[in-house]
Amino acid sequence: MLNSDVHLNLKDSDTIAAIATPPGEGGISVIRISGRDAFSVADKVFVGKSSLSASPSHTAHFGKIVDAQGKYVDEVVAVTFKKPNSYTCEDVVEVSCHGGYIVTQKVLGMLLTAGARAAEPGEFTKRAFLNGRLDLSQAEAVGDLIHSKSEAAYRSSLRQLSGELSKEIKVVKDELLNLASLLELELDFSEEDVAFANRKSLEERLIEALGVTDRLLSSYSVGRVYKEGVKVTIAGKPNAGKSSLLNALLHEDRAIVSAVPGTTRDTISESMEIDGIVFRLTDTAGLRETTDVIEQEGVNRAQKEAERGDILLLVLDLSAQNYNGSDPLYAKLEQICGKLGISVIKVWNKLDIYRSGAPSGYEGGSAFYVSALSGEGIESLRTGLLKAVLASNVGEASVVVTSARHRDALSRARKSLEYALDTLRSGKSGEFVALDLRAGLNALGEITGEITSEDILNNIFSKFCIGK
Repeated sequence: MLNSDVHLNLKDSDTIAAIATPPGEGGISVIRISGRDAFSVADKVFVGKSSLSASPSHTAHFGKIVDAQGKYVDEVVAVTFKKPNSYTCEDVVEVSCHGGYIVTQKVLGMLLTAGARAAEPGEFTKRAFLNGRLDLSQAEAVGDLIHSKSEAAYRSSLRQLSGELSKEIKVVKDELLNLASLLELELDFSEEDVAFANRKSLEERLIEALGVTDRLLSSYSVGRVYKEGVKVTIAGKPNAGKSSLLNALLHEDRAIVSAVPGTTRDTISESMEIDGIVFRLTDTAGLRETTDVIEQEGVNRAQKEAERGDILLLVLDLSAQNYNGSDPLYAKLEQICGKLGISVIKVWNKLDIYRSGAPSGYEGGSAFYVSALSGEGIESLRTGLLKAVLASNVGEASVVVTSARHRDALSRARKSLEYALDTLRSGKSGEFVALDLRAGLNALGEITGEITSEDILNNIFSKFCIGK
């Protein structure tokens, strides 16, 4: 199934061990052992009613960990998993000891002395992939699930782990493989001038495959938001109410609020969650020309933060007399954001002291009218932030692409399908169409790991924590 670049080497057949729970103090710590000698290694330090090697799979055993001199180290529970019915499809023992740094390190050290090797980051999941327990997209989802910082990230990772993305990819791959096989079969009968693939049907099926890849590619903008969250920069003139707006959105007094212009001289960042999506808010220094060196540095940082963000909240003072929001610094920021594709939302603040009363129909669109002091309009703004990042038609239960690696592979697959379609429509030989289809198949195979390399695997699993 795997590309010839990937193979099981001697290192992959070692028996490995690592702490699978976070370091520190807790009720228990779990140490995982996997490999052909997992039971014999554990039996060298575990003393119970019977040896772990002779015990049935999926059974728990109370006992003690003792050193080479027979000295008692800790009371533990050891759970056995015999191959192939384990996470790695190898023999696995999981030892639950008391959750303290010293005792956990002692137990791990004894297992390493008994013949195991310290596991590398992600090596247990890498073995699960190499042994066919998971495909590569599912293995990546394990890491994403562990690192999920929001409900949306958790849900999308869980769908990918369950194989929903793999199923979508398989549908396209099976179709392309079928089409390529028919075209290649024609080559064997080229002298008889036999056509196995109807050209009109072939074109329709290629268009359908392109539609699936387009749908998956378009989901990445939402998938990235699920996985990474949204960076929101709050900028505006001094005393427009930027810090008050930050506090209102967070529902807490995080930033210092003062009537003195220029109070905020550095950035302040906090996170909030809206419908399962994390928004990282950054309050910045007021935008104005100043001779104060420190304040000018704050203004410079504000501009840099805006350039790094996904959304810019441009705060304007609704109570200022004869002020229509035009300002050279504002215009510069909007121009920069436009070039970088950053959404700009204008927030007219201080609705509570607006001199002529609240404007009619002021909610919605790319501008919102709020009172950071009273909270009026804040919920509408929160809804507006959510809509700004979920503008596509990707539904709650839809499969979304969250990985830049997957997006890159899908983009290359789509390009190959476009070439195949153009080649087909130009009336060229089916041999050339089949070549493009095979290129598309290879690109899609990189997502699930059917076509990959050792370098790609090392890059993916190096991001995992040790013990997973």
